[in-house]
Amino acid sequence: MPTSVKIMPMLVTTTQREQSREAASPFTASPLAGPRVVTLAYDGLCTFEFGAAVEVFGLSRPEMGCNWYRHATAAIEPGPLRAAGGLSVTASGDLSLLEEADLIVVPGWRGINEPVPPSLIAALRAAHARGARLMSLCSGVAVLAATGLLDGRRATTHWRYVDAIAARHPAIQLDPDVLYVDEGDMLTAAGSAAGIDLCLHVVRRDFGAEAANSVARRLVVPPHREGGQAQFILRPVPEEREGRRLGPLIDWIDANLHREVTLTEMAAQSGMSIRTFQRRFKEMTGASPGDFLLTRRLRHACDLLERKSGISLNDVALAAGFGTPATLRHHFRTRLSTSPAAYRARFGHGKPAPTA
Repeated sequence: MPTSVKIMPMLVTTTQREQSREAASPFTASPLAGPRVVTLAYDGLCTFEFGAAVEVFGLSRPEMGCNWYRHATAAIEPGPLRAAGGLSVTASGDLSLLEEADLIVVPGWRGINEPVPPSLIAALRAAHARGARLMSLCSGVAVLAATGLLDGRRATTHWRYVDAIAARHPAIQLDPDVLYVDEGDMLTAAGSAAGIDLCLHVVRRDFGAEAANSVARRLVVPPHREGGQAQFILRPVPEEREGRRLGPLIDWIDANLHREVTLTEMAAQSGMSIRTFQRRFKEMTGASPGDFLLTRRLRHACDLLERKSGISLNDVALAAGFGTPATLRHHFRTRLSTSPAAYRARFGHGKPAPTA
């Protein structure tokens, strides 16, 4: 005899709705307990910048422990969402995810002159008012600019978009010569690859230098790059034989940072005359040999300050070729806008070292 089943109607309370929503959240589904990062997705998505954010914040990294980032993707509009390269994107949720976010990443926008939907502007303003950090990569600054939250603040974007953003948003203090700008709760990156630099900077800020270095090693990129965009603009492609010459030279420079290194020595190491060496080195690196040497010395000093908590500033200055702590402090102020002690306090680990 067939059996019939009678389905009784259910009353769903407000609490049950909230519990249902929480159970469906991509954040609560994760065993992690770290900052909640939401990367925006939209039709016309810039694939590289989106991928950079997901690679840093959304990739599984069990070696980082349970407090690592929780990541989700929020669609700003109904699908289908098409991305550069002929891809289609399915997001974790919609703009309601921004209500839970601690950090919101805006990849490169679909067009520097494309309007930003009012619903997105409202959601970003509300998230920022709640305390979320907002971060743009490349042309994604157009979205943050549209919110008005960058007015009166420093920001950057790809050098191709500086004039367009400045014309529409004159209240923004645009700096086209840097890779990224950290204004605390508002962060902006220059070109596409600079987005990786900014993402690593956020990791460094949130979890320390070792965590950022670990992520950088997985990405096979430097954990920190000095300099700005000028070195990347209209640079000629070097010939292969010149690359073979300069690669060993850079290794030689790094091995001799503790002593004086002359232009004559560098040219001799490269097998070129001084004049030819200066010209080709600038073409290859975007910097003069002297500026490049100073940058390598500063990077080595930063590494020592990050990794060796017991080393004195005097020993750092000697190891990096600056000679004295006073010279070390001078170059930190002029090139990095900070002091060695402040840098160690922010990025170093362990007990503070002697200052002399």
